Amino acid sequence: MKVTKSILLCAVFALIGATAFSQSDSGFGIKGGLNYNGNGDYFESIGDAAREPDRNLGFHIGLYGKLELGRLYVRPEVFYTKTKSDYDDDTFDMSKIDLPVLLGAKIIGPVHIFAGPSFQYIINTEYDGITIEDIENDFSVGLHFGGGVNLGKLGIDLRYERGFGDNEGRFINTNITSLPQSRIDTRPEQLILSLSYRL
Repeated sequence: MKVTKSILLCAVFALIGATAFSQSDSGFGIKGGLNYNGNGDYFESIGDAAREPDRNLGFHIGLYGKLELGRLYVRPEVFYTKTKSDYDDDTFDMSKIDLPVLLGAKIIGPVHIFAGPSFQYIINTEYDGITIEDIENDFSVGLHFGGGVNLGKLGIDLRYERGFGDNEGRFINTNITSLPQSRIDTRPEQLILSLSYRL
């Protein structure tokens, strides 16, 4: 719980800092959109081959701040993400708080590109109705990069996210008679389509 509070405090200070030095397009706003997600492989037991996930749609919603520095900008964001991956007939659900800190550059007119680390805190994970308590790291780091277009107060961007390093969850699968310990890689790999509005 302390980690969650620290992340949220950092996000609030980052957004306040961005608006305190506001320039032409600097400010803050709201954002939301769709996630096309697939997590890592699932292992039913130690000796089994990996089962790769089928990608599925999720969503995200949150806030962003933006500080323009000439053609460059810094954009901290904080948002809630809900994703789902399918493994044959079973489903892995994950809820997390994402805090990307992006460095961007204007290219031509309203077009811009960006990249940066994303700090993530996993709130909840569930596989086929089983809550997964034993995750290696509730707090992890990934990478976001992509591009977008700003049309006045509206913005649209498409980005790719990949988590750094394996982050496995272990649990007892009660659907198997021998009750072996199953493993699933919670690291996300996804495309994120966002619509934002500057307030």
